Formats: sequence, structure tokens, C-alpha cells
Amino acid sequence: MDSSSHEFPVTILEQTASQLGCNPTDEKLALHLDEEDELKHLRECFHIPKVKDLPPTNPTLVNDNESCIYFAGNSLGLQPKKVKAYLDEELDMWARTGIHGHFNGKRPWALGDECIVELMAGIVGAHKEEIALMNGLTVNLHLQMLSFFNPSPSRYKILLEAKAFPSDHYAVESQLQLHRLDVEKCMLMIQPREGEETLRTEDILDIIEKEGDSIAVILLSGVQYYTGQLFDIPRITKAGQEKGCYVGFDLAHAVGNVELQLHDWGVDFACWCSYKYLNSGAGGLAGAYIHEKHFQTIKPTLIGWWGHEFKTRFLMENKLQLTPGINGFRLSNPPILLVCALHASLEVFGQTTMKVLRRKSILLTGYLEYLIKHYYSEDKANPEKPFVKIITPPQIEERGCQLTLFFSTPIKYVFKELEKRGIACDMREPNALRVAPVPLYNSFHDVHRFIEILGSAIISAKQTANNAALS
Repeated sequence: MDSSSHEFPVTILEQTASQLGCNPTDEKLALHLDEEDELKHLRECFHIPKVKDLPPTNPTLVNDNESCIYFAGNSLGLQPKKVKAYLDEELDMWARTGIHGHFNGKRPWALGDECIVELMAGIVGAHKEEIALMNGLTVNLHLQMLSFFNPSPSRYKILLEAKAFPSDHYAVESQLQLHRLDVEKCMLMIQPREGEETLRTEDILDIIEKEGDSIAVILLSGVQYYTGQLFDIPRITKAGQEKGCYVGFDLAHAVGNVELQLHDWGVDFACWCSYKYLNSGAGGLAGAYIHEKHFQTIKPTLIGWWGHEFKTRFLMENKLQLTPGINGFRLSNPPILLVCALHASLEVFGQTTMKVLRRKSILLTGYLEYLIKHYYSEDKANPEKPFVKIITPPQIEERGCQLTLFFSTPIKYVFKELEKRGIACDMREPNALRVAPVPLYNSFHDVHRFIEILGSAIISAKQTANNAALS
């Protein structure tokens, strides 16, 4: 694998297979790509679950000692191996020193988030002063919306995608209700064209152009959770701001997955969780960003002690000296145990760059796409043949690592059969299977094994569906 290449994955796969004297579908190619992978050592930084430990596994269908194929990093990332040691360090500090842990040790509890914020800054492409690590995603979104959404008689709408993640949808609804606005009139939801699954950038830009004068805030995903579509963040930001809108993004499925340049793109605000591609554990410490251009003009609506300037915070005079920018939005002292888990993961990211990770990711997901299309494309001449449809955009600049799959066989049966065989992936209602090969810890051989197992899972699922239809 040429790590400096941005060629289309198909070209790289076919050229490399030709050099090896094999077919692109052969296992030999997967093993070669893994051998040449400059990031292969990072897999050793994570605990990869064994198939025998996954509750849905059927022991008769797997080799107990094998590692599972973990393609669920878009839902919950794997545990970095250093997490336990870092947690133990702080538990030991607490046990030995009590209150003195607040300002001593390598992660002083009162400053724990600030100890790791620079590591996060590189991942999202922002200045460290533009980022705060705090709360959960939805809490941060509410705090930001309270300041950025100030409706007027002429500018009162919020634009979001129709199938936004439920927490974003509910947050927008409740913000509108808080201002006693008509949700149906003020919640502007953009739908894909009839017969299509993803949004066209030109349609997003068109609605901004047509409705922008009445839109107060544009809130979109960076990567759409259901389809895996990567939105054109810089173009959408520019278009929205030219119409006088604030533009923000929920980056839950983008951070740690794709390259981001929030500061250079001029994004007004953003928020993200850290337990998907950032591997900080369920409910991990979230992140929030506000561009420095707003430091003197955008203030928090709700204020807590931790938003007070550090140098006078502990004088306890109750005379607010608000920290400029996003750090003025902090409410409480950082939860040090959550900081530890995130610290362990961000250190792994620190061993490489998002550019290098993205390069591998493009080829890894491209390999998965190639094999799916090779084995499971629809055959009009053979309607009995099971097929798989990829609804994620084929353009590499319009997706991250996730592919969302629709099946001709009922999805619930396919998902169950995959789980029996030690595959960790993610089903989303009504009929999508989301698979996400993550470049930090997934291999090309994982992809090859997945495709092999998928074949037997589909056969069993089809038989189960036929039996159910006859009963």
C-alpha cells in the first residue's frame, strides 16, 4: 500500500493484486495490505474482544480463541489498553492523598480536562482555546443553542436533516418550544430526493439560498449516523454564513473518523461525543467548540463556577470574571475518571495524524466496498440471488469509514446470524446494517473474514426467512 497515494481504492487494490499475481478477492491481498500497513502496530493498543466472550455468539459456529471482527466502532469504540492503568493511577492518588489530588500528580483533577485538550485540538483542527471537554454531547448542544439561537420576527428557523439523530432532533424541538415557537413552522428539515437515501450538497445549498434569510441556525451532522454520508462542512458553512446564519455541526460520527479543520473552515460551533471513534467508553467526556471570532460576542446563557477565570476562581468572591469563548461555558470541575479514559485514547491518536489515518481508512472501506460489490451485487437475471445494496455515497470525499447496507434478505435475520458468528456490527431500524472498519484497530484481513462470514450468514438468514414465511 502506497501510504502517500490518494488514488481511488479500486485502482490500488487491482494494481497491488496484479503485482502479487492474485485476484483482488484473494486472501493473499488482504494479508499483504496488512503487512504493508504503517499503522498496524496501533491495533496492539486496544483490547480486541474474543468471539467466545460476545453474548450472542453460537460456540458451534466459531473458533473460541479467535478475536471477533469488530465493526461497531461507529457506535462504541474499543477500549485502549492504557485505560485501566490510568484509572488505577487516579484511584490510587485519591486513596493515598485525598483532597491533594486536585492540584498534584500528572493529571491534577481540577485541571484534568486542560491536560488533554491539546491532543483533541489536532483531531478537530481547532485552537486549543476554542475547545472545552465537558458534559455529554446533548448537554453541550443545548448550552450552545441557548447562546446561538436567538430568534427574531424575521429570522426564527433552524435547519437540520430530516433523519437527524434523535438527540439532535429533540434538542432542536425543545429549543424552539423554549422560545414558544411553532415547531412545524420553525423546524426546517431537509429530505433526500424521492428514491434517494442521501442528501445532495446542491440541495442543501439551494435550501440555504432560498430560506436563509429566515434561518437563524443551521445544525447538521458532520457524518450522518444512519447513511454514513460525510457532509461538505466548509461549503455549507460558507453558504450559511453568507446568508447571515450561524452554522453548527454535531460531529459525533465525524470526530476521529475524518479530517476536520473547524477553525480554518470558520465553523461557528460544534459538539461531539468521545465514545465512538474516540474510544473513551460509554458515556465518555464530550467535546464542544466555538470559533475564536465569537469570543467577545457569544456568552453562555447558563453559567457555572468553572466558567470563571482560573486565576480568580478560588477567591470565591462571587464577582463573575467570565472566561472568553467556549471555556466560559464550562459549568463544573472535570470528571477525572472520564478524563483518564479519553486521555488513553487520545494518546493513541497522538502516535499518528488524522491525514494518515484517513488515508488508510479510505482504502480499508474501499476494500470492503469492492468485495461487497463483487460478491453481492444485484443480478437482475437471477432474482433468487441475495444481494446487498450500499446506500453510503460511493465518492470517498462524501463518506467516512462506515458503510450502510440494505439486504434483499430480512435484515433482522442477517444481523442475528452475523452476531452468532462473532461479528460485532450495528443494526438500525428500519432496515440498515452499519459496518465501520476503523483504521486504528481494524485490519484488511478483518474485512476479508467479514465477507466470508457474511456469505454463510446470508444463506442461514434466507433459510430462516423462508421457514418463517411457511409457518
